[in-house]
Formats: sequence, C-alpha cells, structure tokens
Amino acid sequence: MHTREYPSTPRPLPTGHGGRQELGQNFLVDRVAIDRLVGLAASTSGPIIELGAGSGALTEPLARLGRPLTALELDPGRASSLQRRFGPRVTVEQADVLRWRYPAAPHVVVGNVPFHLTTAILRSLLERPGWTDAVLLTQWEVARRRCGVGGSSLLTAQSAPWFEFRLDGRVPARAFRPVPAVDGGLFSVRRRTSPLVPVTERGGYCGFVAAVFRGRGRGMAQILTRTPRPMSGGQARSWLAQRGLARDALPGRLTPEDWAALWKEVRRR
Repeated sequence: MHTREYPSTPRPLPTGHGGRQELGQNFLVDRVAIDRLVGLAASTSGPIIELGAGSGALTEPLARLGRPLTALELDPGRASSLQRRFGPRVTVEQADVLRWRYPAAPHVVVGNVPFHLTTAILRSLLERPGWTDAVLLTQWEVARRRCGVGGSSLLTAQSAPWFEFRLDGRVPARAFRPVPAVDGGLFSVRRRTSPLVPVTERGGYCGFVAAVFRGRGRGMAQILTRTPRPMSGGQARSWLAQRGLARDALPGRLTPEDWAALWKEVRRR
C-alpha cells in the first residue's frame, strides 16, 4: 500500500510551552500534516469532538470548518487558555478522553492521540456508539497495524466487521514538539453502514477471533482445529482453499471479509 509522507515544513506553528511529558503530549506543529488531518476531517459531516486539544493547533483550523466543535483537554491550565482563546466558537471541556461521556448523536472524532494512551483510547473508541468517523494521528507502527499493512492486529480483526480503516500517511517525528522517539501515522476509521457481522454477535465473534490469534499451530489449518469452535483438519483446509489462503497463513493475513466468512462458517456448525 502506498502512503504519503508529510515533510516537516520550515514554518512550524507556535505552541507556547512545550508539551507536558507526564500527560504524554507531543504537539503537532507541522503545517502540512495539520492541513492534511483537517482536510480528512472536512471530508466527513457532523459535529466534531477533538481529543487532547493541547495548544489549539488543530482546534483553530477545525473551528474554521463551521461545524459544532467540542475540544477535550485534560490539563486544566490549557483548557482554560483554550476557552479564553476561542470563546463561544468552541465548547472546551476539561476532561479525560477515556472517561468523558460522548454524545449518542452522530459525531466525528479527531485527534493527535497521546502516544502512550493509543491502545487504550482506540479500544475505548471502538466500543462506543454514536460516532461515524474518526481521524487519528498515532505512532506510525500502530497506524500501519490498525490498517492491516503487513498483517492486521487482533484489535483490528475484532473490529473490522463494523469499521473500515484507511492509512493516509506517515508524519515524521520532527513534526512534533517535543520530538518523540518514533514517527507518527495518520489514518481514518469509518463505521460501516452495512456490518459484515450482526452487532448482536459481536461478543461471540470477538471471543472467537481472540482464540484464533492466540491459538497454537504453524498456520490457520492447524489453529482452526484447536479453537473453542473447532473444524476438522479437512474442513479447515477446504475452507482455506475456498478463500484462496495457504494452509500456513497466519491470522493476521485474513481480510475483514475472510473473518466474517469464517465466523459464519463456524457459527453454523
């Protein structure tokens, strides 16, 4: 998959004070990357919720989209500063993004996610109803894995029947202040209008996928004979052949459509 890389520009945005490391803040200061992130948000519709607004580098261009915008910021000093700066144009909430009560009405989530909280925030987000799209900046390797580049992760396979992941590009570490040890990755998530698996089966499906990812064997042909919903060796090999998958294919190589078909197969046994 070809993805773009956003070069650091010679005109970084001012950030005020440096990011507070105890809050995991690495502020995005690169204008090219900011414009691209905001452009992805502009392609969606509905109210926007910004995660970890920080110094407002994303808040300002998001506010110019003319849509209702709520900015969440954990640091009380920065939250107060944002409220004074934006006034009634933006609803600023001093809140923990993992504990804040998100609206039930359709909305879009946008954010430069604190790197040390990436997995926790993604898990929380994927379990929440209401939002239709998310535009997120995380560590590069996390973004690649979530979007299935080089094989999908357990979290992505578990959520893929209900969400589509799209990798947009790599953001160099020098685009942040303070500069982190790794590059960032920009990607979007869209809730499927037609799920591949009924939402009522989500618990069973996720449990099955976890069992497959953690199963023992040198490939899917062996693993599928040892799950809580086992196939015979012949059935496993036949199913893999029908899907065009090798016997020794690993779970991370299955597509969302493969997982949905596999779940349907084991559910009817």
